[in-house]
Amino acid sequence: MNQVPSGWIESKLGDFVKLKNGFAFKSKDYIDATENSVPVIRISDIQNGKALTDKASHVDQSKTDERFLINKGDLLIAMSGATTGKTGIYKSDKEAYQNQRVGNLKLVSEDTSCPRYRNYLIKSLQNEILKKAYGAAQPNISAKDLGDIDIMLAPFKEQNRIADKLDSVLGKVETAQVRLDKIPTILKRFRQSVLAAATSGELTKDWREENGIDLSRWKNSNIGELAEVKTGSTPLKSNKEFYLNGTVPWLTSTVTGQNLVTKAEKFVTTKAVEECRLKVFPSGTLLVAMYGEGKTRGQVTELGIEATINQACAAVLVDQSKANNNFIKLSIISNYEKTRLMAEGGAQPNLNLSKVRAISVNLPSDGEQLEIVRIVTELFSNIELVEKQYKEAKLRVEKVTQSILARAFSGKLFSPISNDEREAATVKTQSSQAPNIKSKQKETSQVSKDAQALKIENKFRSQIKIVSEPATEGAEEKISEVFKLLKGNSNGMSAQALFDSLSDNTFSAIDDLFSELKKLIEQKTVMQTGEGDSSTFKVAK
Repeated sequence: MNQVPSGWIESKLGDFVKLKNGFAFKSKDYIDATENSVPVIRISDIQNGKALTDKASHVDQSKTDERFLINKGDLLIAMSGATTGKTGIYKSDKEAYQNQRVGNLKLVSEDTSCPRYRNYLIKSLQNEILKKAYGAAQPNISAKDLGDIDIMLAPFKEQNRIADKLDSVLGKVETAQVRLDKIPTILKRFRQSVLAAATSGELTKDWREENGIDLSRWKNSNIGELAEVKTGSTPLKSNKEFYLNGTVPWLTSTVTGQNLVTKAEKFVTTKAVEECRLKVFPSGTLLVAMYGEGKTRGQVTELGIEATINQACAAVLVDQSKANNNFIKLSIISNYEKTRLMAEGGAQPNLNLSKVRAISVNLPSDGEQLEIVRIVTELFSNIELVEKQYKEAKLRVEKVTQSILARAFSGKLFSPISNDEREAATVKTQSSQAPNIKSKQKETSQVSKDAQALKIENKFRSQIKIVSEPATEGAEEKISEVFKLLKGNSNGMSAQALFDSLSDNTFSAIDDLFSELKKLIEQKTVMQTGEGDSSTFKVAK
């Protein structure tokens, strides 16, 4: 572990939080929400750092057990499955209960521990938790796994101080994250608008006017009239001669999530191609997914290599004398939702070759097809650039969050105030009081001293960050007092020492002091050495 800051202790997570397991509610007991029902929080209800009840399953009040009641402010964690380790804070006033495999991370000592510090601490340990969870084939985290994680634990006052700072800093990061998360939806809508405009003629309205072409020249057609549509098959899996050392790319519908297929993950042998009568399709062939309940069915991709396919794909070989291959691809993409609705079947609706052939195409002239493809390609290129920038920005935000949390829980977010500094600050404060007050302070109990030290500590919560602000009334007198103190100390003084030495009514917050120091530095009358909490200020020579 890292070097332990003063006042912190090396500990185990289990010494700070205890994992409370949930109750195995029976699926037959789940009912629609009524006046007498209560929500049950399951793993699926933990989303984006929150434990939500809006889509939660309900049970009758009589089926509950008070031991599994969730309180407002509880931190819940997914203990198994693909999302093991994700956490959510329960912020609702509604009565809710904890389902099996949803853990409740309770503080061991609620009187001497900060819940917000706990929440941030668990967030900082996400990678460590995932390492523990994915040690087996089935992701799973246990109370023992969590309890054994090494941590450095800050004292109670420092926990609140750290939580306050993280609330402020990460609140700004979260605002940036919320704005970033809107981008994919905006880009999706823009892409859909481009496709709709492209296949309706709106996108090339000006082009038609310039070329004296009317929209009435567009023709209603379909894939079957413009292309040959075929499918593939799956060679017998038990016959190793069909697969062992295969060299012919064999694709399934999973590749339709790509824009262009340039490599294969599965291969078959030439023996399989010959005996199973597999068709090897040329580069440029369009593949349409015919199976899949998720997003797959109806997706289209283009072959960038020669390959054969299985029966879940339809290969569309466009007759280049009738239509532009790229325009047909855009038309199929534009028809995605309509194509999906054409599927038939029970639990797993599928398309067939006839359905693919029936996909409608609104066909313009050859020249207009090329112009549409050119404009759409350019616009989509811009979208892809924005998507790349979005992903990079999102990654930076995530790294910033983890970096801040790592500093916070290693004692490096800011320097804790030592007992010596607290005592010195208390003495300086006492010595600056009027004689009658000074006499009373000599008789003060240790509790009062601690309270005064805490007051000084709270003043120093802000990180050392110089922010230029406009001069306020009386600024010259403040600068003069700061300058006099620095001039009288040839070794220089820290911001905290300056703050403690100034009269109580000089500055309302240490940030104000930094604003004045900034001005003195800009005037080149004061110089700064070091950074952050280690900064020292001296009168410039």
